[in-house]
Amino acid sequence: MNSLVIDLFLCGVAYVILIYFVATMTKNSLRRGNSRNDDGDGGVENLTPPKIDLPPGVIWPSDAPKKTKAPEPVEF
Repeated sequence: MNSLVIDLFLCGVAYVILIYFVATMTKNSLRRGNSRNDDGDGGVENLTPPKIDLPPGVIWPSDAPKKTKAPEPVEF
């Protein structure tokens, strides 16, 4: 046999064994009932956004100074 055929055969066997183990592990975790809408890992959930420290001179658009009425132009 050609070495390419042997390599392809061994890769196919390794693929079948890998799929078998993944399928059996997945089936066991589904049987235990892990689908009860528990997507957290415990603790208190903090839903406030983080406070980001911006460099000097950079501000958020929501913190921008309010625009005041522009002065009327002076005529000469």
